[in-house]
Amino acid sequence: MSPAARGGGEAAGPAGNLPATRRTCPACLCGQPRRLARRPACACRGRNSPRRRASAARSARQPRQGRGAPAGSQMKCENCTKKECSKKQKNDDTQSTSVDALSSNDGLEEKCDTSKHKVLAVSICPQSLPYFAAKFNLSVNDAAKRLCGFLKSLGVHYVFDTTIAADFSILESQREFVQRYQRRNQEEHALPMFASACPGWIRYAERVLTNLVTSHICTAKSPQQIMGSLVKGYFARQQNLSPDKIFHVIVAPCYDKKLEALREDFYTALYNSQEVDCVLTSGEIVQIMEQKNVSMKDVTEVAVDSLFDEVKEGDVVRHDGKRSDGYLEHIFKHAAKELFGMDVKEITYKALKNKDFQEVTLEKDGETVLRFAAAYGFRNIQNMVLKLKKGKFLYHFVEVLACPGGCLNGKGQAQTEDGKPDKALLNQMEEVYAAIPVRLPETNMHVQKMYQDWLEGMDSKKVQETLHTKYSAVNQTASNLDIKW
Repeated sequence: MSPAARGGGEAAGPAGNLPATRRTCPACLCGQPRRLARRPACACRGRNSPRRRASAARSARQPRQGRGAPAGSQMKCENCTKKECSKKQKNDDTQSTSVDALSSNDGLEEKCDTSKHKVLAVSICPQSLPYFAAKFNLSVNDAAKRLCGFLKSLGVHYVFDTTIAADFSILESQREFVQRYQRRNQEEHALPMFASACPGWIRYAERVLTNLVTSHICTAKSPQQIMGSLVKGYFARQQNLSPDKIFHVIVAPCYDKKLEALREDFYTALYNSQEVDCVLTSGEIVQIMEQKNVSMKDVTEVAVDSLFDEVKEGDVVRHDGKRSDGYLEHIFKHAAKELFGMDVKEITYKALKNKDFQEVTLEKDGETVLRFAAAYGFRNIQNMVLKLKKGKFLYHFVEVLACPGGCLNGKGQAQTEDGKPDKALLNQMEEVYAAIPVRLPETNMHVQKMYQDWLEGMDSKKVQETLHTKYSAVNQTASNLDIKW
């Protein structure tokens, strides 16, 4: 889907990088796009307005104090010791200002409201790292450290890897599939089960396919939104912070992640806070680098932060799966063992109509007991839904991804300047991704400990509230029919 077709999701991008437009800035007539009504500040921050120019002139005459902020410190602005912060705004634009630290330090206010200081945290999706590694000819571990160094040079306090969130998402999806399979004869909509990690697929299912599909979608949250729960739930508690005191940014390969972050079910009214405040695509991060004339190879390497105490992350790891988080492979192996006592080591894919529609089967005593499929791209999704409508659907589980080629081919990173897939870069990314070591989610001791200490056990009410959500049909309107991939 082209950025312009995605409507409101683009409002979460940084100032100066907003593809979606609504109206121009009335304060300075700069012609730049305003943010959506939910965040009404002008993308240019009013730098051309008379009041802002006067304020900047006054600040230029004042001596600047010390620089630098240790990781974890509160963000402060240029008027109170030249450290980044959320400036006081008369229009109460509390959410948009923190992300400006990523793109600009211009536009000073006369006073700083310390109650609006926030900790800036950025979480990076594992499918974004191969893009930076391939684009800048780096190893994936070097790319992760240099990206962390670049983000921290902009004032980011913490940089996290979202692999742990994918661990939770996969484990919850595995358990849910086994439960659905066991009650398949009692519940009409128990099977098939569709993966829930792709926001483009979810949006299409809710707005176009409606009740035919939504009851079959796994209720486990995507890794992005689970990471939101971890950062604004677990990590905030560890740091003695209120969730609304953290501004959480996700770096992802996909524009649809912006739309997912804005969902009402991922909003906490008590703290007036989204689980994810902003999403920047990998390509938008590169745009910021270019605007600042920064080369990735010149950036100082900094180890990625961990959610746990002062420990730093080690080498980058991934899950089983060719071009995604590997839901199909993990759920298939888990179900084979839990339901049929079979220990599957290797999975054999059988390509059907094309390489983006493949199936995997498990046979026992001459009978096919499990039949899974991977359906990537809109054409394959349509064919899959057509079979479901005709009652000829044979699959127990389908890993559905909106982008042909999977998450690595997200429109926010693997595109040429004219909007076409960059096949050469994508091939490099796939090679980089395949070389990353695999870690099973069951072997992550941090995850097991958090289930007991933070989530109060694997079968607790808190697990359902924190790691799961519900998907339901949305009334169609003209704007709901503009979904294209």
